[in-house]
Amino acid sequence: MSQAAIVIEGLGKRYTIGQQKADVDGMRHALEGAIRAPGAWLRSRRESKLKQVDFWALRNVTLNVNQGEVVGIIGKNGAGKSTLLKLLSRITVPTEGRFRINGRTASLLEVGTGFHHELTGRENIFLNGAILGMTRAEIRQKFDEIVEFSEIEDFLDTPVKRYSSGMYVRLAFAVAAHLNPEILIVDEVLAVGDSAFQKKCLGKMGDFAESGRTVLFVSHNLQAIRNLCQRGVWIKDGQVHQDGTVEEVTGAYFESASGETKFSWMNAAYGLKIIQVKLKNSRGIEAREFQPGEDLIVEISYEADQLISRPIVALGIVGISGSCFTANMLLDGHRPDCLAGAGKISCLFRSIPLLPQSYTVKMRIQGADPGEMIVPYQEVAHFDVSGDLADYGYQGEFLKHVRHSTPVVVPYDWMLPDGTVAAVALKRQVHPEYEAGVGVNPFGL
Repeated sequence: MSQAAIVIEGLGKRYTIGQQKADVDGMRHALEGAIRAPGAWLRSRRESKLKQVDFWALRNVTLNVNQGEVVGIIGKNGAGKSTLLKLLSRITVPTEGRFRINGRTASLLEVGTGFHHELTGRENIFLNGAILGMTRAEIRQKFDEIVEFSEIEDFLDTPVKRYSSGMYVRLAFAVAAHLNPEILIVDEVLAVGDSAFQKKCLGKMGDFAESGRTVLFVSHNLQAIRNLCQRGVWIKDGQVHQDGTVEEVTGAYFESASGETKFSWMNAAYGLKIIQVKLKNSRGIEAREFQPGEDLIVEISYEADQLISRPIVALGIVGISGSCFTANMLLDGHRPDCLAGAGKISCLFRSIPLLPQSYTVKMRIQGADPGEMIVPYQEVAHFDVSGDLADYGYQGEFLKHVRHSTPVVVPYDWMLPDGTVAAVALKRQVHPEYEAGVGVNPFGL
């Protein structure tokens, strides 16, 4: 049985909100009030304390992480993920409970964590190594690998206070990953880097995990979590909501998004308000559940107080394993002349080639210049695809695992050794009104 690398028992962190931060002037006024009118001062103190509210960022968290485990921690912003990692990294102290860590730990939680801003990149490599308990000889042995991985050789002797956030992350991750820690703790900080460097870091963490060391990884990138981790922990409202295999936990977390409130957005600078985003089926009826091969309409209702010329709208359909397909005016060139007043933009995705799973619709709106971001890329709607794949000719013995499969299916043929040709496709079931030639207008026009 593997020895526990991290043992957490009833861990909790409480903050007091609503308390004014003391400063020199505040201290002076408080002392004057206490001396001149002690009764009034005491009453004001009692009233002030009554206004203070205890907020538990983390409460009653109990976990065991074995040596060699790679654990992905997921949850919404504010759920308590980063607080947990800060406690384990001893950046802050717990209000209740305890934890035990068996092994040398390296943490990468925030841009610049553990760096001295006045020191150069070179000096910070040695400083971080010393903090991790490495000897100078050990750091020298790894020094060239760290510099090569970080890709900041030209700025090695520049004080890190002059680094960009991306350069910070490059160097910080290179140090954390190369100085032989037994436990690596990484927060969402990797999102600061460019995509090529993120991929490089994920590859390094994969190598790190394969060597039998322990990784705690917080990320909103579910595909990265699924690729890297064997175990998932879902933190919700400061507590462990679910702990299990990464497939089970990420699947449950992704599906939970379908219960979110309806999307709306306002950008006052451009005078644009997105009233709502509706999903409709091929009959123009609002829906949240679709069949494999059915049409999907995304309808965006807006009000534009100012004229917005030649906007660019992009939609993406995203599954648990990442992007499935997109509709992007920047690529296809079908941009409206302008947005003015109240109106709608709709996109019909025909015969969606999706397996039964949960999906997210993402959207962004740019101005005439693609650099003008009016509505940033974000989730705007959720839907499920459901149905019995046996109705589409599927006969595999593992159909129960379809929710964890790659979600997009394009038609394909198998050529078997005995000469059999087996065709596979998600054929859309045609609505009876189409067959009768009535011709339902899916846009409701």
